[in-house]
Amino acid sequence: GGPDGGSLAGGGEALGDRSFSQGLSVLVGLALCVTMLGLGCAVELGQLGQQLRRPVGLLLALLGQFVAMPLLAFLLALIFALDEVAAVAVLLCGCCPGGNLSNLMSVLVDGDMNLSIIMTASSTLLALFLMPLCLWVYSRPWINTALVRLLPLGAVSLTLGSTLLPIGLGVLIRYRHPRAADLLVKISLWSLLVTLVILFILTGTMLGPDLIAHIPASVYAIAVLMPLAGYALGYGLATVFKMPPHCRRTVSLETGCQNVQLCTAILKLTFPPELIGSMYMFPLLYALFQSAEAGLFVLVYKMYGRDSYKQDTLGEEEDTDISYKKLKEEEVADTSYGTVTSEEHNSVQMEPAQTAL
Repeated sequence: GGPDGGSLAGGGEALGDRSFSQGLSVLVGLALCVTMLGLGCAVELGQLGQQLRRPVGLLLALLGQFVAMPLLAFLLALIFALDEVAAVAVLLCGCCPGGNLSNLMSVLVDGDMNLSIIMTASSTLLALFLMPLCLWVYSRPWINTALVRLLPLGAVSLTLGSTLLPIGLGVLIRYRHPRAADLLVKISLWSLLVTLVILFILTGTMLGPDLIAHIPASVYAIAVLMPLAGYALGYGLATVFKMPPHCRRTVSLETGCQNVQLCTAILKLTFPPELIGSMYMFPLLYALFQSAEAGLFVLVYKMYGRDSYKQDTLGEEEDTDISYKKLKEEEVADTSYGTVTSEEHNSVQMEPAQTAL
């Protein structure tokens, strides 16, 4: 690697260890299956049908995950003059679909959970075709390098295709056994956190000081800026579509949160360790900073935004009560024992109504 990415040295030797590499492959593969199973368990067929009839969530997932984020990753790789290894890792993360972390964070900011789940599921399905296309398009500046010439687009598609089985199984479980599906969704969210912690510990232990030495500062900067810019782009995109505030928060989180398990699996399962080297750590760094920044997002909302959300909800309830009172008053007026007629400007006369006894 060049001065920006000595990623082929040191870290690659540790990751090239056979037993360590196999152990990581099994861990990453299992974590990805559990994550996709949980995603499928969160999808309800009724909601899916509604979204297909009014596909706003599908359109937002398409624009956010396969237009905004890949372009953002491409521009950051050019601006920071990354070498081909680091650029491929950044591009791969930018082209990944949304992850389960966004679903959890959407709950914490009182977002639209139906929209969040549909965006995550649809972006995962769209990735089967659009992710290899985005990688092919945006890797052109590095096409003459050995790594990009070996870019396994077929293997990427195969890895993505393998995620469809657990997603389909999860949808079936949701349809047949809703309570079991709710439990699997919680398990998948916890597995996301546990897997990231284990991967950090394993790779950090094996790489040791080389982890810091062989990851350039520019890559750390991109890991910080990319999710932050993704959140901002998602919020702006939802604003353009004139969505309500709770939907804007949801789209923001869906755009910035990437499926880091899928990115890690593709890097681990499709690239030789001696080539990808310590850049295998980039999706883990991205996961660390996207979680920290989303946590700050949630904290700011809890401190300053939750009161306005409660006031909006209370206002809607008061409007409903007023409408109900007016309706009752109209009903009382209709049951009066006479009719009021006006003959002159200053006189009102009551005419008795004849009622049959």
